[in-house]
This record gives sequence, C-alpha cells and structure tokens, in this order.
Amino acid sequence: MLDSADLFEMRRLEALSNTIFGVAMTLLAYNLPKGQILNGVPVWSTIWAAYQSQIIALLISFVVAGMFWISHQRRLAYQPHATRPVLYLNLLFLLSVVLLPVTTGLYGTYGNMRDIVVLYSCHLTVLAGSNGILWLLAGLPRGQPSMAAGMAFTITVFVLATLFAMIAPQTYIAQRLWSCAFATPFIDGLFERRRRSQTI
Repeated sequence: MLDSADLFEMRRLEALSNTIFGVAMTLLAYNLPKGQILNGVPVWSTIWAAYQSQIIALLISFVVAGMFWISHQRRLAYQPHATRPVLYLNLLFLLSVVLLPVTTGLYGTYGNMRDIVVLYSCHLTVLAGSNGILWLLAGLPRGQPSMAAGMAFTITVFVLATLFAMIAPQTYIAQRLWSCAFATPFIDGLFERRRRSQTI
C-alpha cells in the first residue's frame, strides 16, 4: 500500500488541465481573419467562402476537446489521488491536447488530403489511447476495469479510421468513422448503470 505522501492530489492538476483545454477549445478562434478579406459587398455566400475552413476547424476542435475534457474531469473526480507515473502520463495526455488546434487547423484547411486525414486520425488515436490507459489505471485498483470500456470503443474507432485513411483513397470513410466516437458517452452510461445495479 502506497503512503499518502507518495500520492499526488489530482485537484492540483485540474486547474492546469482546465487552462489547457480552454486554450485548445478557443485557440483557433484567434486565427480567424479579422481584416478586409472580402471583395465587394459582404454577403452570406462570400462570408462563408472566406471563413468556411476556419469555422469548421474551430467547431471540430471545440467538440473534440470538449468530449475529452468531460472524460478527463470525470476521471479526476473518480481518482482524486495518483502516483507519479500516472501524473506524468496525465501530463503527456495534456500535451496531446495542446497539439489539438494544430492538427485540427491542418485538417480544417486541407481536409481532403490523405496525409492530413491520417495525421489527424493518428492524433485522435493518441488522445483516446492515453485517456483510455489513464481510465484503466484508475479503475484497476478498485477492481473496475470496465471504467475504460468507453475509451476502448473510441480507440477502436480511431484505429480503424486511421487504417482506412492509410489504405483507402477516399478519405471520407475515415471521416465518417470518427463520428462513431460520439457514441462513447452512451457506452459509458450503459456500463455505469450496470456497475450500479451490481452494487445494489
């Protein structure tokens, strides 16, 4: 049994992670053109043509970071103390969050390019993989490895999407697979209800 002095209070990590997620969710908004970029009278069609890729990238970055933020916050509440290796793995996870606006910005601008789709899909896989490992490390000491079930599903989706992006010339297959990851909260809810019914 580890001494409490060897454990790190995860609430200290919460402030840092909230800042990192906040920046990742809004950074692309600061890159939106603010000067004169339209020729002629600004109408909806010209505004959309000028801002389309940046707005799509911003929305994707916000939604993806938001999903991982929710999972991260749940995990910090579930595991209030952790060992140093778990802390370092959390920091690596947050580093991958920091890079999210970079790969999302590339995807928003060059979304039809195969190599960009592969890069973005690999990044999503790294995010899901590191988060899944952290959930597993949080659940195993309590005898609840099913805590990582939702992330296991997400990892599978992103790995399959990456493989399709690598071997299929049509990148839309990988892009459609990504949307399956939105089922993760429902899978987590299903396992949560099962755990509660077993404890009653």
